[in-house]
Amino acid sequence: MTEGAPQRTVVAPADAPLCVAAVQLMSRLVVGTGKYATYAEMARCLEASGTDCVTVAVRRERLVNAAGENILDHLDVSRYRLLPNTAGCYSADDAVRVARLGRELLRDMGSKSADWVKLEVLGDRRTLLPDPVGTLVATERLVADGFTVLVYTSDDPVIARRLKELGAASVMPAGSPIGSGQGILNANNLRLCLEYLKDGDPGYPVIVDAGVGTASDVAEAMELGVDGVLLNTAIAQAADPERMARAMRDACAAGRNAFLAGRIPRRRYASASSPDDGRVT
Repeated sequence: MTEGAPQRTVVAPADAPLCVAAVQLMSRLVVGTGKYATYAEMARCLEASGTDCVTVAVRRERLVNAAGENILDHLDVSRYRLLPNTAGCYSADDAVRVARLGRELLRDMGSKSADWVKLEVLGDRRTLLPDPVGTLVATERLVADGFTVLVYTSDDPVIARRLKELGAASVMPAGSPIGSGQGILNANNLRLCLEYLKDGDPGYPVIVDAGVGTASDVAEAMELGVDGVLLNTAIAQAADPERMARAMRDACAAGRNAFLAGRIPRRRYASASSPDDGRVT
């Protein structure tokens, strides 16, 4: 820099923590606890990801493994907000029952998030796509029962809006089928979900849930303007899970910053970065 030249001040766009039901989450990644080789590896990956909210599948998770270890011994409830998960439920009745079991489990642990639930009502064992009718029914029942419902759904913007109207604290449309690693298959539908859910309520939290395969998928989702990403398999089943957890953390931050910064418009033709008309830009 030339001596005496004025320094350029770069002001980053303002941002705030992810807020769900008046609870602030400093990380915009929500990370699952399943499919890790060991609980110790899971704990290292959660640490590396920077998350402060983790999901536990109440129905399918083996709380005690073959070595006699309890998964809950590896999750610090004073540090992580635990989010019980109704994974594996194929009816509204089943999902409501599992949600209530999760609430009792967390109350016994003294968790401050006992009334939170990640709701899944699946409609098909092959695709693990959500059952829209069952999801609507379960959401209505759980909200009436005092739960803070974060609900997994398809990328259908009409269903997404209806779930919000029923009182879901966060609507979480899928990027692609659970565990598929296909990434964001329908960015346009996610944009419509954002438009429908945030119309008149820009602070409403929209989280992409499912289908992430690698860090670029997280960045793409965040660049669309979603408020967070929920993932599990992409970290747990990576060749190097701990390194992938760090990559997901960095991609989430990069995608969020890119969204806040505002990308340039796409143009049909080139636009020279060094104009030849003598102007300094």
